Amino acid sequence: MSETIREMIPETDLVARIQELGEQISRDYDGESIYLVCILRGAAPFACELAKRITVPVTMEFMTTSSYGSGTVSSGEVKIKNDVEIPMEGRNVLIVEDIIDSGNTLHYLLEVFKNRNAKSVKLCTLLDKPERREVDVDVDYVGFTIPDEFVVGYGLDYDQKYRNLPYIGVVEL
Repeated sequence: MSETIREMIPETDLVARIQELGEQISRDYDGESIYLVCILRGAAPFACELAKRITVPVTMEFMTTSSYGSGTVSSGEVKIKNDVEIPMEGRNVLIVEDIIDSGNTLHYLLEVFKNRNAKSVKLCTLLDKPERREVDVDVDYVGFTIPDEFVVGYGLDYDQKYRNLPYIGVVEL
């Protein structure tokens, strides 16, 4: 199967928006610290760039979840493959995700972190696809709202390919 990639969001727009998000998060958490939880693998480039632009103290942790496998549609079943190591009790948790579409993963993770007695739990995503929502999820920080197209680049993949693209592109099969 051969696919082509059409650029949707150029690298310059990504960099500018991540700077804005970092400034907003820094203002919102002024005088506090953040426990930034990066959802691997896709959110890693975004989370690292975002963390560099946050001016309040940041502790980074990583969590691996799965709901896709090798397909282009979420299975709907969320699994935590690798959990965070630092206790979250009393911390300001900022979950950083690459993309939110069905909302299933983030809905599940919000409950997980709330049950672990976090002081606060907020969501930050690079991309939001509200048309695909299956469950309601309040997203606190959104980089870009996009239409219902399958996207890759900047950490997002198609069967583990294209994560290294410096822009967001649409897979055209």
